[in-house]
Parts: sequence; structure tokens; C-alpha cells
Amino acid sequence: MQNKKNLGLTELIAIAIGGMVGGGIFTILGISVSMVGFFAPFAIALGGVVAGFASYSYVKLGLYYKDEGATYAFFKKTYPSSNLAASFIGWYTIFGYISTLALYAYTFSSYAISGFSFADNDFIRKLLAVAIIFVFAFINIWSVKGMGRVEDFMVYMKLIILAIISFALIYFAKIDFVNFSSLIVKDLQSTPLLSILIVSSITFVAYEGFQLVINAVNETNKPEINIPRAIYLAVILVSLIYFIIALGAVLAIPFEDLIKNKEYALASGASEIMGKFGENLVIIGALLATSSAINGTLFGSSRQMAEIADDGFLPSIISQRKNSIPKTAIMVMSSIASLLIVVGGLRLILEFGSITFLLVSLLMAIANFKIRKKTNSSTLITLLSILTLLVGAILILYYEFITNKEQLLFILVLYFILAFGAYGYAKVVSKQL
Repeated sequence: MQNKKNLGLTELIAIAIGGMVGGGIFTILGISVSMVGFFAPFAIALGGVVAGFASYSYVKLGLYYKDEGATYAFFKKTYPSSNLAASFIGWYTIFGYISTLALYAYTFSSYAISGFSFADNDFIRKLLAVAIIFVFAFINIWSVKGMGRVEDFMVYMKLIILAIISFALIYFAKIDFVNFSSLIVKDLQSTPLLSILIVSSITFVAYEGFQLVINAVNETNKPEINIPRAIYLAVILVSLIYFIIALGAVLAIPFEDLIKNKEYALASGASEIMGKFGENLVIIGALLATSSAINGTLFGSSRQMAEIADDGFLPSIISQRKNSIPKTAIMVMSSIASLLIVVGGLRLILEFGSITFLLVSLLMAIANFKIRKKTNSSTLITLLSILTLLVGAILILYYEFITNKEQLLFILVLYFILAFGAYGYAKVVSKQL
């Protein structure tokens, strides 16, 4: 008897939006404004275009393989004779999730302490970020059912609050279209197109999460129709949400406030225009969004990490499960994310996460190009996807090179360590065959 497939278009869109709308918009706004000023909303929305190109190969590969393992499984099946390929995609995917875990936790703590006198205390911010990661680690270890109930509540509440914040910002902005036009012209003269493209690349991590729909392919009704529609519609809707919030913020909140308090830019700005109620609303929205993202990321990625360890590409201890819960993987991910928080800052975590997911998405596009006839993919769109994702990764590295060479060196060292680990485990698996 076949299992009933209960997930339709509406449910899939909710999964995708819930996966994407984490703490991204709360994190990227201040940094984006500091780089491109009034064009921040447009640059953030352009990141959605990059995400759209990235999603194309995920959709095609997902419908072809129909494997819930998604990224790791797709690449392993496309290059079945290459342990090195499987190991590399496994390591980079997992550490991409670890970086987003660190980003969400850092954003959570920044907003949680934003109303206090110690809001700019980096030690307290990092301490709280580490603490919240382990709170959700223990929730995930405690019970899958308990995790699901917590997640359902947070997903629905964060979407409601984000909608309220969007309308409130636009209302208080009181858009003057004459002034609106003058702002565009003024910033157009001083903002290079290259800077806008760099911001769109850096903010790519805020769109990470659409691939969660692929994990539900075997529970989906009419997947060939509903999965592409769900992912593309979700990317468009999230781009629109981000654009409206960012536009309302740059029109209603002084740039100085957004830039000065970039870790908790929206809360600080909302306090100035909407009073304590507005500030608290933004803080609650940020805490719910980041909590949901931490919870969901730990749940899904820890299982993928355990699967990779099952295949021998990570230490075997990580594959240990109790009552089907990969407890060791959850604790390992939480510990590494905490270490990244301790040694890095907001910008490092944001940029490392964006580069990593751009590279992983690039590898997915390359895999799709290899079997494009089997997946019935457009050669032109697939090549455009490869080009867009490659340029995005290069732009972030270029920006690091001209602004912070030490941070670039740190990121490259991290990638070297990941490459060394992936290569080593690929060799171990090859010897065992």
C-alpha cells in the first residue's frame, strides 16, 4: 500500500519560505546599507535573482533523482565513481550549514541584548549566541516531536510579525515620490554597480533554505509540477519580503542608525520611528526568525551529516544515533558553529556562509550541466547559473581582498582545512573498497 502524499503546493511554499526567512534580513540590512546606501533594497532583491539561478539545478536534479538526501546525494549519484567528489560536496555542504547556524545564533543574540546598556558588548553577544545554539541542540536531542511543535509555532509567528513590520515601516516611511526619485539619482552617482553586485552576492546566504523542499520530494503530490512552482514562487515571495522591509527601513530610518547599529539595525531604527512598541516587535520577530532557523537547520543538516558519516566521509562516531536522532552530529555541528562565533564576527560569518553556499550551488549547477539531457535542462540557463554563481563567489573574495586581507586569509585557511579533510576521507574510503 502506497503512502499518501500529503504535501501540495501551499505546504511546499510554506516549507521553502520557512527555510529561507531565518535571520537573514535582520542581519544583512545594516551591512548592505553601509556598502551601497539607498540601493541596499535593490541589491538584496538582486540576491534573489542569484538564488533563482541556483534553484534551477536543484529543481532539475531533485525531480530526476527523487532523493531526499538532496545536495550530497545528487552529487554522489552524478559522479558515482568519484569518492573525492562525494567527500568534497559533503564537507562543504555541512560546513555551509554550520556557518548559517553561527549566523542565526549571532543575530539572535544581537537582537536579544539590543535593548540593554551592554548591547555593544561583543563578549556577551558571543556568549549568548553559543548558549542559544546549545539550547536548540538539546531540544533536537530531546524529542523530534517536541522539535516539530516548537518549529511550527515559530514559523507561523515569524511570518505574521514580518508582515506587520513590513507594513509598519512603509507606513512610517511616508514615501514622498519626488524625494524618492532624488535619493535614487543621488546614490546612483556615488554607488558603483560593482558594489551593488557584491552586496547581492554577500546576501545570498539570506536565501539559503529553498532546497528544503527537495527533501520532501517523496511526500509531495505531483512533484513534477508542485516542486518547481513552490521553489520559484517562494524565492520570488522572499525577495519581495526582503525588498519591502529593506525599502521601508532605508526610507524611514536614518542611514547613520542602520550603519552604526548594523548587528541590530532594524530594532534600533524601529525604536526611533515607532517607539518602544516598534522596537519590541522587531526584536520578537528577529528572535522568532532566528530561533526557527537554528532549530530547523540543526534538525535537517545533522541528519545529512550523519548520512555522510555513514558513507565514511566523516568520522564514524558522527553517524551514531539514538532513537533515530543523530545526537553526536547535532553536538558536533553545535560545537563547530560555536567555535566559528568565538573566533569570527558578523561579517566573517556572513561572507563565509555566502561563499560556501555559492560554491555548493555552483557544484550543483555543474552536476546538472553534466547530465542536462537526462534532467531535461536548458543548456543556456544552466550555463548562466554556473556563470552567475561563479561570479558571485569571486566578487565576495575580491571584496575581501580590497577591504580586509586578513579576513580573506582566514577564510582561505578554513577552505584549505575543509579541502584537506575531504581529500583525506576520500582516500580512506577508496582504500576500504
